[in-house]
Parts: sequence; C-alpha cells; structure tokens
Amino acid sequence: MSAARMQLCFGAWIIALTAVFYALPQLHMYAWAAIGFPAAVAVLAGVRKHRPSRRLPWYLLSAMIAFFTAGDTAYNVLTEFLGQDHPFPSVADLFYLTAYPLQAIALLIFIRARSATGNRAALLDALVPTAGLSLLSWVFLIAPYVHDDQLGLLAKLTSVGYPLGDLLALAMVARLITVGGRRSVTLHLLVAGVVGQLVADAVYGLGQVAGTFQVGGPSDSGWIIFYASTALAALHPSMRDMTTGDVAPGVAGGRRIAVMSLAALIAPVVLLVEDLRGTVGDAPMIAAASGGIFLLVMARVAGLMKAQRETAARERLLRIAGADLVAATTEKEAGEAVRKAVAGLVPSGRPYVFHLLGEDAPGAPSGMGPTRRVSVEDQTSIFAPHRAALYAELVSSGRRKMAYLAADEDLLLVLEQSFHALMAQGIMAVERITMTAEVNRRDSEDYFRALIQSASDVIMIVGDDETIRYASPSALPVFGRTDLAGTSLYRLIAGTDHNDLRHLLDEVRAGRGVRDGVDLTAVSGDDLLLQVECTCRDLRDETAVGGLVVTIRDVTERRRLESDLAHQAYHDALTGLANRALFQSRLEQATATTAVLFVDLDDFKEVNDSLGHAAGDQLLITVARRIAEVVGPLNVVARTGGDEFAVLIEHVADGEPEAVAERIVAALGAPFEVSDGAGGTHMVSGAASVGIATSAESGGISELLRRADLAMYMAKTEGKNTWQSYQDELHEAMVRRMELRAALNEAVPGNQMRLRFQSIVDLPTGDVVGMEALVRWEHPHRGLLGPNEFIDLSEENGAVVAIGGWVLREALHMFTSLRRDHDHLRYVSVNVSARQFRTAGFVDQVRAVLAETGSRPEWLLLEITESLVLHDADQVWRDLGELRAMGIRIAIDDFGTGYSSLSYLSQMPVDVLKIDKSFIDDILANPQQMALVDTIVRLARTLDLTVVAEGIELDEHRAALVEMGCHFGQGYLFSKPVSPEEFLISTRGLS
Repeated sequence: MSAARMQLCFGAWIIALTAVFYALPQLHMYAWAAIGFPAAVAVLAGVRKHRPSRRLPWYLLSAMIAFFTAGDTAYNVLTEFLGQDHPFPSVADLFYLTAYPLQAIALLIFIRARSATGNRAALLDALVPTAGLSLLSWVFLIAPYVHDDQLGLLAKLTSVGYPLGDLLALAMVARLITVGGRRSVTLHLLVAGVVGQLVADAVYGLGQVAGTFQVGGPSDSGWIIFYASTALAALHPSMRDMTTGDVAPGVAGGRRIAVMSLAALIAPVVLLVEDLRGTVGDAPMIAAASGGIFLLVMARVAGLMKAQRETAARERLLRIAGADLVAATTEKEAGEAVRKAVAGLVPSGRPYVFHLLGEDAPGAPSGMGPTRRVSVEDQTSIFAPHRAALYAELVSSGRRKMAYLAADEDLLLVLEQSFHALMAQGIMAVERITMTAEVNRRDSEDYFRALIQSASDVIMIVGDDETIRYASPSALPVFGRTDLAGTSLYRLIAGTDHNDLRHLLDEVRAGRGVRDGVDLTAVSGDDLLLQVECTCRDLRDETAVGGLVVTIRDVTERRRLESDLAHQAYHDALTGLANRALFQSRLEQATATTAVLFVDLDDFKEVNDSLGHAAGDQLLITVARRIAEVVGPLNVVARTGGDEFAVLIEHVADGEPEAVAERIVAALGAPFEVSDGAGGTHMVSGAASVGIATSAESGGISELLRRADLAMYMAKTEGKNTWQSYQDELHEAMVRRMELRAALNEAVPGNQMRLRFQSIVDLPTGDVVGMEALVRWEHPHRGLLGPNEFIDLSEENGAVVAIGGWVLREALHMFTSLRRDHDHLRYVSVNVSARQFRTAGFVDQVRAVLAETGSRPEWLLLEITESLVLHDADQVWRDLGELRAMGIRIAIDDFGTGYSSLSYLSQMPVDVLKIDKSFIDDILANPQQMALVDTIVRLARTLDLTVVAEGIELDEHRAALVEMGCHFGQGYLFSKPVSPEEFLISTRGLS
C-alpha cells in the first residue's frame, strides 16, 4: 500500500472514531483506545514503510503514544469498572509521566540528527520562549498544586510532573524548529502534534485547578490531534529527512524575533496582572523568570556582538588579503597570501588543514566553480582527523587549481562565505597574474586586450596625462559606451571626487604601492551617478602596458543595500522616525544647550485591546507624523518604545521647549481616525502626556533623560493630556510619594493603623444609634495621617485590601465589646473600597470575620460607592444580594456625587443612602439645595430606603433635616471622629 493511501486510511479511521467518541459518551473508553493504540501501530508502520536511517526516535514516539493511551485506558478502567472517583495518583499517572521522557528523548535525537553542530544562537532562540511559557506554566498550573495544602507529597509531585513534562516537550520542539534546514511535512506534523498536546494539557491542568474538567470536552481534541499528527508524520515519506544531518544554522527572522519579544514580555505582563488582582504571590518566580529571560537575551545579544566582531575581523582580513593578492606578482606569492589569510580566518587554537593543489585540465572550460562542502573521509592521510572540507576550484589556461580547507564542521559553516570571498579574490589574483604573465610573454597589447574581454570589472590603461589609452569592453554596461580611449579619466568621475581621484593617482605614481578599494562616484552615459570601487596599479615599467592600470567595479547596489541596512539599524521600522540608538547618539553629540521632551500616549493600550494592533499601528504612524510636523525638520523626533516618543531640541531658545510641548499636546488632542480591519472606521484619542527637561539644569545625559521621564510621569498624575517641565519639587514630591507608598505595605503588619469612630444620631431624639469606623495611619515618622494622605496610594499599590480587612475586623471587635454595655448601639458602619469589594472571596471574608468576632450580621452596615454598583453590575449585585441575605445592610456612601440614575436606584440592592456633606453645607442659604436634599429624602422614603445625612455642623441643619423627614445624621455638631475611649464618653453625653 502506498504511503498516501496509508495516510488517507488512517486519517479516515481517526475522523470516524473521533465522531464516535463525541457522539456516544458511553463508548468513550473504547473509542479512545481505538484512537491511541492504532496511532502507535501507525508509527511503526511508517518506520517499516520508509526505513529511516535512524529508527530509535520513531520507536520511542510509538512507545510514548502507547504509554499515553495505556494511561487513559487504566484511568477509564479504574473509574468506570472499579468505581473509583477521580483516582489520583494512580497507575494511570505512571503511564502518563513515563511517556514524557520518551517523547523528549525522541525529539532530542531528531535535533542531534538534523544539526550537524551545536547552534548556540538557535538554542537561545528556543530557550527564550520556553522560559516565558515556563513562567505561565508555573503561575497557572504548577503553583496551584505546590501551594495546595490538601495534596500529599506524592500527589503534588505527580501534579507538578505534568506541566514539567509539557515544558520539556516545549523546549525540545522549540529547539527542533530553530535547528534550521528544510521544513518538511513531517516536521510540521510533529510540531502540530506537540502543540495540540501542550494546549490540551494546559486546558486539562486549568480545568483540574478549577475543578471543571470533564472527559469528552474540547481539550480531548488536542490529544486526538497529538496522536493523529504524530502517526501521520511517521507515515509521510519526508519522515526520513528528520534523521539526516548537515543542516546549516538558521538566521533569526522576523517571526522568531517577534516570538522572543512576546516571550520576554510574559514576565512583566504576569506581574502586572497579579498586581491588578491585588496580590503578587509569585514575585520570586516572576523575578527569576525575568532574570533568566534577561540573561538569555543578553547572551543572545552577546552572541550577535561576538558574531559581528568576528565578521568584521574576517572582512578586515579579507581586505588585507585583497591588498596582498593585488600586490602579488606570481602564483606563489598569491598562494602565500591566501594561506596567510586562511590562517587569520581560522580562530586561534582551532585545528585545520589547508591545501592548494593543481592538475592539468586540457579542454576544460575556464572559470570558477561554486564553493561547496565535500567529504574528505577517503583522504584521511591528507586531511585527518577531519571528515569534511570546503572546496573551491578554478580552471584557467588548461590548468585546474583546487583549494581545500578541512576543519570541524561547525567551523566550516562559519567560514564558508569568507572562504568563498577569499577564493574569489585569489582566483581573480591568479587570473590577473596569469594575464599579466601572458601579456609580458606575448609583449602585445592586443593579446592583453583579448584576455580581458570577459572581465566584469572595467579595466583601463591610463597615461601620465590621465588620458585613457585603453578600456575593456565591460565599460559598456557600466558607462554606456566603449569608445573611452582618448577621454580624460576625470570625465568619468563626478566633480566632487576629483580631488580623491587625483590623490589616488599621485599616491600610486609616487611608489607608495597599490591602492585598493577607493570609493568614488562615477557618472554613467545616462548622467546617472554610480558608486564605484577603484583600484590602481603602476605598470608604467611594463613594456606591454606602459601606464597606470585602473580597475573600476560598480558597487552601487551593494552601497544601496549597506545604506538600507544602516537606516534600518537607526530608524524605527513602523514610523520611520529615529530609534532609541540614534536619539541617544544625537544627544551625546549635542554641544549646545538642549532640551528633551518625552511624549507618552495616555490611553494607547485601550486602542490595542479594543480595535487590535493593526489599528494601534495606524495610530502610532499618524501620531509620529503629527509630532514631526509640530517639531519641524531641524529637531530630532524618535520613537523610543511602544507608545513612547522623544524629541531633541538643540540650541534651545527661551520658552521654546514649552511652546513645542504645548503644540504637541494640542496636535495629539485632536481625534484620530483608524480602521479596524473589518471595513469599519473609528475615532480614537491620541492624547499624550509630555515631560520637559533641559541640559542647562542637568548634570549629564542620564540625569537629563531621568528628569524628562519624571516630568512626563508627573504630567500623567496631574490628569494626563498636558505637559510638565521638570522642577526639583517634582522629584521631592515623588520621593515622598514613593516612600509613603512603600511604607504602606508595612502599615498593617506593623500595627500602625488606628481606628476612629463618629456617632450616628437619631436626629429627632438625639440618641446615638450607631457609629462609623474611620481609619487613620500612625506613621512612624510623620505622625497621625488622615485618609486623604494615604488612601489613594493604598488603592494604587493594593494595600487598601489589607487595610480594609483590618478595619472590618477591628471595628466589629470594638463594636461587639461596646455593645455588651451599650445595647442602644444598633450597628457599626464600615467603608469598603471598590478594589477590596472586587477581591475574590470578599463575601466569605465578611462571613468569617462575623464568626470570629461573634457579631450578628444586622450589626454591620457596609458603605460602598455608587461607581462600584454601576461597574461590573452583574457580579457586584450578586455579591451584594448574598450579603443582604445574610442580614448585612448596604449603604451608598456620598450619594449624589456619582452618576446613579433613578432606574438604577430603584433596582440597587441597598438599604441606606448617605447624603454627602457638600449637599448639607448649603441647605440654609440655598433654597435650591434645600429642595434637592428634600427630594432625595422623599425619594428614599418612596423606595423604602433609610437616609443618613453627613456633615451636620449646625443645629439649624439638624432642625431642617428633621422637618424634611430625615431621621439620622452625623457630623461635628454631635461628635468628631474620636478614639474608642472618647466615643464612650460622647455616647453617654448624647444619650
């Protein structure tokens, strides 16, 4: 049976059994075994059919599939026949975990077979995404098991073994992809199978952590793809290529660099996500992963720098060798120059063998053959202990000249291009020497002209008056004409380079040797400018020549490519602006007073998240154009990061940086139109924050950049879409803010938080019916701080969750203690921040605190903000409903300052409205304010809600509220926020 028919039959079998598996749940066990075990047999059939050079990895893959299927079968037997409920760990896990090493060994053998040498760069390219995904596996798959106190040691080791096995498979397949060489169908199938396995294992692991995994779910399709792809890979004829070596190392392309870039961002994204969740529980692992990825990237950069240095050194050696070859007058001298160059190209300490051989080749066509690698195992007496060599040959004048460079295979891979270039120069030198010898031997310029008819470079003989006496036919494609004889050499060279040409000719005439590789600008017959390399040799003493031999090579395309590469190295590919490297270089070169503006888009992430990266790229391109238009061509604009730009203004005039910043903010404040890739257009904001710093007030470049960055950050903290110049106070304020923010993390553990209580009074009677718990921070150095000085900071760094939990617990402890002697106190009111409320398990935390303190639910009133109810309404309202079902009452704090509508208010799961102090202050002097408060009270009474007025400072306020029908209030008229002891005294006084 043909391989194609075997693949077709097996594919049909898998499709049919997959349909049975999903359509008939009662046959899961049998259908799964009928999928897995035949897949293992199919791998063996593929080995028997195609007979690869190395069969062991395929046998290992077959065994691996068999073990996986055996594990599934064992698990099904334990659950369906023996009645065990989720047996774990069990004999099935032993089968599963044994399969991972078998798979890894098989993939490692493929890697060894496909890569003739170690490829450190490809290894690093594979390790970077592996490290990033390892962090994800730790955070979402491994850590939950490690920290699960309900699992025993064996269960933990077994649970952790699965993601570790997946990471091992990921590392192997990533390394296999980066080996290089031809991407066969078998390779793609193996990679697809491993990807299916990893996705299925990840979904299974997450489902196990969440307790939602069910047999027959979507994740099973990943394992089916894994079995089927592995079997189809073995059945395809290209499976033989998986164990053939001698693959050249690949070059990191755009997709590989993109994958490494995304992998490098995994650690900070995980850290950001955990910070937004309020708990950073994996900080050591995130730090280790970040450090590891950083070291891998630095190792990759170091490798690139080393490779660049080695390449530069080889190019320098080739230029020196070129000069030596040009100076050589005999084939022996040319051979010595080549041997010297080869010795310089081979790294010190690396063994090699180099031979130049010659033989007669009558009738063979002249020319240079391609450089290639050849086996020299049959010539061990000459090249031992090496097995391979680089080979180049030249046939000239009936003589074949052969060059062999034998060395280790990894060294041959590195030196192949340099060896080819050297041999090309050597062959050109030999041709030139042979040509010169023939010219001398024939003593005829006509014969000399015949020999150079086929030369691609323009070869000219120039007299002492710089007049061309002879030009080779190759002048036609370069200069558009061949009748150059009698023309001044200067007419072929652009006027701007005449001095360089004159200097070249004078140097050669003065006997200072051959001048090689001088760059000049030539003019073609169509008046087009060409970049040429010019070499000049003094042959005035040669009878057949009697002049200077000038060789001109057209290098226009090469110079254009070099220019393009240089532009790419110093410019941003997306916007065309200068990049960070060029900006830094221009900043270092600046001599006069300069100003640096940092521009950062305020809400760029929202555009990327909502409309996609294509729309984000459109926005960046348009923003770059607007900034460049505002700044003008005399200043430098650079894109230094994702949505970060920088402007360098040299020779700064008074007020100029501020004016430029103002124009940038205005220009970017206008909406941008972008498309979403689906035919729709959207207006988005490109608003930005700009920070300004000048060199006049900075001690150096680093300080200048730091100040601009700080100023930009302060512009963001002041509301965004604005600009800010650096001031020393900014730094001091930032330091103070950072110190407070850092100290907040120790406030609760360090017992620095204090509670204050304010009475809630029955307005008609004056009786104290409740108390509101208010938090203060007893800072070790700054004393007692009010909430306005630290609550916002605690929201930023997540400390508000711990502080809120402490307040809830301490307030209930205190209230329970007070109520034993003061049963007229009905409840204690506790504020809950939105971040604390949204923390997972908040309702359970409240229930636990009530049980711990012995408090009754009706004693607790939780105060929340309007914005909390309006955002994430479904989940928030469910939690509020659960709290109210327990008997806890809910209050809307500072009512009237938010955005509640009447429809929302009528549906909100709340019990109490607290009218903000700003409404109470003006009710005596402002009839409209009085009417507004009266309306709120009436509305609350209609909706059966209790009203508490805040900020009552005058007895007239109290009287007016009582007349409206508001029964409860608090404020300085009754009591300021006081300590628990003082609260007892004030309570007695008011009661």
